[in-house]
Amino acid sequence: MLKSYWAFRVELCGKKNTFRNRFTNQSLWFVNKLLSKANGLELEKWLILARMDENEKTANFASRKALKRPAIGRDAFQEHGKLPPQAIDLEEAVLGALMLEKDAVAAVIDMLVPAVFYKDSHQVIFEAISNLFHNNEPVDILTVTNALRSMGKLELSGGPFYITQLTSRIASSANIEFHVGILKQKFLQRELIKISTDTIRKSFEDSTDVFDLLDETESSLFSISENNLRKKAQLMPELVHKVLNQIDNARKNDGSFSGVPSGFVDLDKLTGGWQRSDLIIVAARPGMGKTAFVLSMARNMAVESKKPVALFSLEMTADQLVARLIASEAELSASALRRGQLQNFEWEQLNARISKLITAPIYIDDTPALSLFELRAKCRRLKAQYDIDMVIIDYIQLMTAGGDRKGGGNREQEISSISRSLKSLAKELNIPVIALSQLNRSVETRSTAQGSKKPQLSDLRESGAIEQDADLVLFIYRPEYYKIMEDEEGNSTEGKAQIIIAKHRNGATDEVWLQFISRFARFQDVAGLGFSGNDNSLSPNTNFEQPANNTFIRQSRLNSMDDEADLGSPDF
Repeated sequence: MLKSYWAFRVELCGKKNTFRNRFTNQSLWFVNKLLSKANGLELEKWLILARMDENEKTANFASRKALKRPAIGRDAFQEHGKLPPQAIDLEEAVLGALMLEKDAVAAVIDMLVPAVFYKDSHQVIFEAISNLFHNNEPVDILTVTNALRSMGKLELSGGPFYITQLTSRIASSANIEFHVGILKQKFLQRELIKISTDTIRKSFEDSTDVFDLLDETESSLFSISENNLRKKAQLMPELVHKVLNQIDNARKNDGSFSGVPSGFVDLDKLTGGWQRSDLIIVAARPGMGKTAFVLSMARNMAVESKKPVALFSLEMTADQLVARLIASEAELSASALRRGQLQNFEWEQLNARISKLITAPIYIDDTPALSLFELRAKCRRLKAQYDIDMVIIDYIQLMTAGGDRKGGGNREQEISSISRSLKSLAKELNIPVIALSQLNRSVETRSTAQGSKKPQLSDLRESGAIEQDADLVLFIYRPEYYKIMEDEEGNSTEGKAQIIIAKHRNGATDEVWLQFISRFARFQDVAGLGFSGNDNSLSPNTNFEQPANNTFIRQSRLNSMDDEADLGSPDF
């Protein structure tokens, strides 16, 4: 029986404080209004409506309070009233397939990480499956349940009954790769939303350094791309067809170089040009001409071959590099150019020769202490805007790993990370990357005996990973620098530089001689004709008054007045 109107009113008045604790003043006014009009059944009905109205107001107040909290992670979705991208049914299907067939684990284990799964219980279950796979143990309902029990996470995963239910949701693992692809898409969406929300929140804070935030955001986006965008294995028919097309294209080009030519004939004959996706390390001691060497190459590529080149200089400014290029191109003294002390004919020579440099597709960036993330972002933009064919970095020891360096590792670990990332960059952009490197002092401690000053792979500074990651390792060796004026064969080394190919992953190792003109800071082929320094059969005649030893003189037939003279043998 429902209470009568008067009995309820007496109870309401006796427990006025209790109702004040449960309802707001507005609700009490509403109840009092009801008491004056309602009786019996209608009274209970209106009280129920009053309680529903109060609960709704409480919920609205809680939601308004939640809007004031900073949005991080899943709160970001609650702020906008949306659920994170997810596919719970596919997560259950994938986990069930992994426990049904052993081949399914091997097919997708490298594509998944626990964070790909949205539900915490599913992350725990996959972690147990992954541990079993890496320990070469069978994966099924019983082993997974036992592994979760050993981890102390059986209840967190939902218990044995839930694990058993997962296998009943799918009949086979036929479409597991497609299902995993959808899960990864959802995971990437969640990560992007998380990064974007965190960036927005920090952007509103006055204490945030915008450049640090930019680097952090770029680092986070790069991490997602690096860890989730993977290539699949390619089949032999496709690869063979691709390589045959490359060989056929080389034939159509009349045997020209398949890679980006350096402009040095003997070096290009040995390497076939700098090949795409290769990491080339050019190393030498200070003063050997590393920067001059790559500048000469950049000039040859851009001016002669019309190949766009990106040059990142961490040591010299862009103005200094261009001044070197002008001095080398115009064949004028760099010191005279700096002072502006040129003769009239030198001004004319300067104006006539720099026109090629003005239109050369060389893009110079002199950002100091360049980080990996900045380098990758800038290279991507240059590739998209100008379709660059080469990246040159001067030099690798001046770079920083940036946000990728975690745990405060030593310098050797940082250099290892940089060299690996440079190789990844070369493969990603499908262009050769040349990085300069310093050598340690081991070269200087060796004696000055013949050849003892030549650099070795063990002389690479700060990390052996540079040698491992590089496709080619080149050393610049100038014997003249160490007062060694003759080589092993007794030839003069004055004004010569030896390019030592110490490692060549796709070819032979050898040595190439180049001519180094110190006053112009320029490298060029020996005698300017592309002859190897080891070829002594032809040499320029520097004394024009006396004939060279390897020449002979033959009298012209026009000097003979006797038409019947025997011209069968030369007259010396």
